[in-house]
Amino acid sequence: MHKKDCFYLGHTVKLHGYKGELSIKLDVDNPWEYKELESVFIEIDEQLIPFFIKQIDVKDKGFAVVRFDGVDNLEQAQRLLSKELYLPLSVLPALNGNKFYYHEVVDFTVVDKNFGVVGIVKQVLDFPNQAVLQVFKDNKEILIPVNDEIIKSVDRIQKEVITETPEGLIALYLK
Repeated sequence: MHKKDCFYLGHTVKLHGYKGELSIKLDVDNPWEYKELESVFIEIDEQLIPFFIKQIDVKDKGFAVVRFDGVDNLEQAQRLLSKELYLPLSVLPALNGNKFYYHEVVDFTVVDKNFGVVGIVKQVLDFPNQAVLQVFKDNKEILIPVNDEIIKSVDRIQKEVITETPEGLIALYLK
């Protein structure tokens, strides 16, 4: 499995107990959707290694306590600390309309109803109060808020994000 075929699920945070359990932080919108997770890929030495889950107990605030098959003591669990967790993109349900996964629109062209072609999405920055599309045009960064008022649609076939930004927003970045 390659990283490009996966999405970031979270990371291991700390040891939990003495039987090889780990506390993980799930970096997802709804951690409870993963309460029956059967396996994950853990990045070790730049490779994704599959680990099967014996037990998972999802807690509040995106944390969970996990016990992996073959990890039965503190020493084995210690080797998995501060590691990133991934799942295949294929496990994500398809989204329609103006709903999208952040990784999905990277390299899409942003077309604004008033401005025209804005540029290419480099990434989606997920700030605490507002996610924004980080778009580049002529080596200049443009940040476009991700919300239903601005993102009108996502054309997955043409690889375009159609927006209607407030007057002057894009021009402000291009000065």
